[in-house]
Amino acid sequence: MNRFLLITFTIILYSLLFGGTLLFWQDKFQASPISPTLDLGENNNAITLLFVGDIMLDRGVEWYIKQHQDQNWPFLKVADFLNRADLVFGNLESVISDKGTKEGSIYSFHAEPESVKGLSFAGINIVSVANNHSMDYGIEAFLDSMQRLKEAGIIPVGGGANKKQAYAPRIETIRGTTIGILAYTTLGSPFWQAGEKTPGIAWIDSSLLEQLKQNIKKAKQEADIIIVSFHFGEEYQTKPNAVQQLLSRAAIDAGANLVIGHHPHVVQPIERYKHGFIAYSLGNFVFDQGFSKETMKGMLLKVLVKENSITEVTPLIIEISSEFQPAISTESI
Repeated sequence: MNRFLLITFTIILYSLLFGGTLLFWQDKFQASPISPTLDLGENNNAITLLFVGDIMLDRGVEWYIKQHQDQNWPFLKVADFLNRADLVFGNLESVISDKGTKEGSIYSFHAEPESVKGLSFAGINIVSVANNHSMDYGIEAFLDSMQRLKEAGIIPVGGGANKKQAYAPRIETIRGTTIGILAYTTLGSPFWQAGEKTPGIAWIDSSLLEQLKQNIKKAKQEADIIIVSFHFGEEYQTKPNAVQQLLSRAAIDAGANLVIGHHPHVVQPIERYKHGFIAYSLGNFVFDQGFSKETMKGMLLKVLVKENSITEVTPLIIEISSEFQPAISTESI
């Protein structure tokens, strides 16, 4: 069977088995190079939303920041592009705090307070704090990190001082269109879940599907476009697992327009499901996983919104340098 027939057969089989349309399951992705002429919707008055992968500002990334004595170092090659968008969202995998003590594994991340300046420089407006590294240094560092983000004008979503805050959507109004963003994690510990009067994160699993649906339906009453971020999946796997598919499709069924996934550290496919889009994993954005070419690539998702609807979903490939700087690339994944 030749390559074209094999790809076609795979797409048809996937659609029949899972009820979705796989948009970008290919060995090679082509993306536009970063340039002032790359369309971000300005020419047709569209609202531009950008979504990036995992951001970790500790360990090897921090080492290069210190070597160059520049908190903006990780973002120098993408900041101009990101700042042209109306909203930029990413998954923050390192608390930004000088408080707390390490409570996690050897893979615990604790970025210095000054690193928040780099996020601001890059034009990142909203970050998910619901992930398996949220409590690496305990509740004190987690709350301190969220406060520092807010003071820098960056909105944390998926965590809070109580359950109401942690599970609440972040509603942004952009030129008359309201965008609602929710964030959850299936990874970490369910004991980190925010309580009625205790701080924590927005935990989700297959037993909480009804709560997920109700949260989305409630957010839909406030916003024209609903985006749900999930921290889920298996590390270094290029295909989504059953839990990823279950949660993502449940979110779309409940009224979400777009699902954004993080955690695998490699890119997974984009799927068109009913009225919505699912990007199962955007891979890394700023991370020090130089042990494979797959972990040194990522996906930046460009989403255009016009007349209260998503009109375009475009993947742009991110290539991460040996010094952990992301750049938009024409190279293949």
